[in-house]
Amino acid sequence: MAKLAVNGGTPVRNSEFPAWPIYDNRERELLLEVLESRKWGRIGANKNEEFEKLLAEFQHTKYATTVCNGTIALRIALFAAGIGPGDEVIVPSYTFVATATSVIEANAVPVMADIELDTFNIDADSIESLITERTKAIIPVHFGGAPVNMDKILQIAKKYKLVVIEDAAQAQGSEWNGRRVGSIGDMGTFSFQLSKNMTAGEGGAIVTNNEKFSETIKRFHNCGRKPGYPWYLHFEISGNYRLSEFQAAILLAQLEREEENINKRTESSKYLNQLLETVKGVDAVVYPDNIKSSYYLYILKYDKKEFDGLPKEKFVEAMNSEGIPILAGYPFPLYKQPIFKDKKFWKSGCPIVCDYYAKEVNYEQVYHPGAEKACDIGLWLPNNVMHGEKNDIDDIMTAINKIKQNVREIRG
Repeated sequence: MAKLAVNGGTPVRNSEFPAWPIYDNRERELLLEVLESRKWGRIGANKNEEFEKLLAEFQHTKYATTVCNGTIALRIALFAAGIGPGDEVIVPSYTFVATATSVIEANAVPVMADIELDTFNIDADSIESLITERTKAIIPVHFGGAPVNMDKILQIAKKYKLVVIEDAAQAQGSEWNGRRVGSIGDMGTFSFQLSKNMTAGEGGAIVTNNEKFSETIKRFHNCGRKPGYPWYLHFEISGNYRLSEFQAAILLAQLEREEENINKRTESSKYLNQLLETVKGVDAVVYPDNIKSSYYLYILKYDKKEFDGLPKEKFVEAMNSEGIPILAGYPFPLYKQPIFKDKKFWKSGCPIVCDYYAKEVNYEQVYHPGAEKACDIGLWLPNNVMHGEKNDIDDIMTAINKIKQNVREIRG
């Protein structure tokens, strides 16, 4: 008789982990306030401005601007940095596609760097060899909520006079050496998409300590308008990338409990770290003391040799069947995405086929051993799992041990 749920056995758990997203009466109260005010858009209202002020304080920056999503946040930050045709921007090859496609949208060329397996973040030591006279910026991604080694990034940026745009989409409240992400580089971008630790379903924000950048960001996200001028005057190419007051209202409530939520996810993650020390084949990515992660993802490394050669995808299927919503992560690095393999960019071939660039780029020739390995062994537990209690976390270990002890049911 089968013991594993994937083969018809009884699963470790039938109950769900904490529901996502998290909300309570505070969201209802603020949403109703906006509804009854009839001020549903940003202009002439105050919820966005209130949230921007509190977000800047939370991330330890002077300025914050809300926008419609995290991808647009990156696009606007690149515009504020003056990135355009002929420029190159260094990005990691293990990240969500928007980190690189936002560079394409700026008519610049993304140059991909490898990652380190200790954190699944960009390998700062691999960056310098990629820098050319065309390089204008670096976008380090704080993957899963864990900060990049920003000391090394800043050293390189200072040496080559590069702008640093922190992609902190997954890292609200995270810290490197006591400094909140987004406040360390020139600008930082955030996402409030449904799965993120703080969410309004969609949304994004850009933070900075640079007044000039902040002014440019605010013009660009609001149709090229300048404060103090009539509403019908537009001074530069831009668009309407504003966030609604309903979304800002939800984010105000979300922000009020985020520090508490980070502490909860951290507590659960440390507990699971301890449990995983008792089993071979599934290792936690454990961060050094100078890193405070927001734990958007709890990242694990899977060694199939310890599971009788069971492929990662089969392990994930077995864990899911046991009631554990573990994810397989990215199946391949960014440079293997069709958009980069086929260079399906703008119709004319820009930004690569461009008089300002005109340099051969072949992403099919890129190979990063760190990113390839991460795709081979990386597993993710989503943030809602880390909001569970100790007995919920215990179930994760029970499922891992159950699969390991009965792996021949699958392999056979």
